[in-house]
Amino acid sequence: MNAMDKQLYDYMIANLPTITNKWLTLREEKRGSIYSLKAGESAEVLLRQQNRLTNLTVTSILLNDKQLFETNKEEWARELAESRIKSNTSIPEVLGALSKARQTYWSFVNEFAKTKGIGVTQDDLMRWGNSIHSAFDELYTHYSETYYEIMNARLAAQQRLIAELSYPIIKLTKSIGVLPIIGNIDTFRGEGFWDSIPTKCVELDITHLFIDLSGVSEIDTIEVQQMKPFMQVLKLLGINSTLTGICPEIAKSTVQLGLELNHFDTYNSLKQALSELYPLAMPEN
Repeated sequence: MNAMDKQLYDYMIANLPTITNKWLTLREEKRGSIYSLKAGESAEVLLRQQNRLTNLTVTSILLNDKQLFETNKEEWARELAESRIKSNTSIPEVLGALSKARQTYWSFVNEFAKTKGIGVTQDDLMRWGNSIHSAFDELYTHYSETYYEIMNARLAAQQRLIAELSYPIIKLTKSIGVLPIIGNIDTFRGEGFWDSIPTKCVELDITHLFIDLSGVSEIDTIEVQQMKPFMQVLKLLGINSTLTGICPEIAKSTVQLGLELNHFDTYNSLKQALSELYPLAMPEN
């Protein structure tokens, strides 16, 4: 880090509040936006804090310490992305605000150069331009990547929750449970199903799970092939499993498709299965 770079660094750090003030004057009235001039006092406080962090991150590039900049960039991107997701702010809107932040920041670099006159060479300006604009470019890219990563993680979590809620295990006794399958039987191919059901069974101390197909209208080769390994997973966990609700339509299509269900314990109805396997455990109707 040469002497002039150090002077620029000190100048920018000393002027962080002024840089943010100037950036805030560029806001416009935009309904529903955190960047709006009418967003309120709490939004302005947040924007001040985050713009300061933006400028600190960019200024750290002047220290010629790439690792420090990378660390600052990561912290900045995660904080900003989580905040903007919370406020439902789109990526283009954030990038637009960052573009104004870049313009504001560079205007202070130019002011510094003017105060130093001939002390700042053309090489200095070129070097600062390359490093500072490169830093902002990296912020743009890393913000978008982090935003996408967080949104994907949240979406995956929501999908897992929906999947879990879609596969309810109904406890009939302390150790016997029923899993009703509704709609298409492609449930067996869903990751949420494979991830959640065995775990749920263990958590609920289920030792026998009845998989009820009464609500299933169609069945094909792929689904049957997926059922077998799924039930084997349960078996390895010490959980017996039985298919119930094999209606005439499913039985007929199974034979026509040449599917084999003889390696499964199957029953026409849940009531039939329970009365045969657990006649003493179930209350009489």
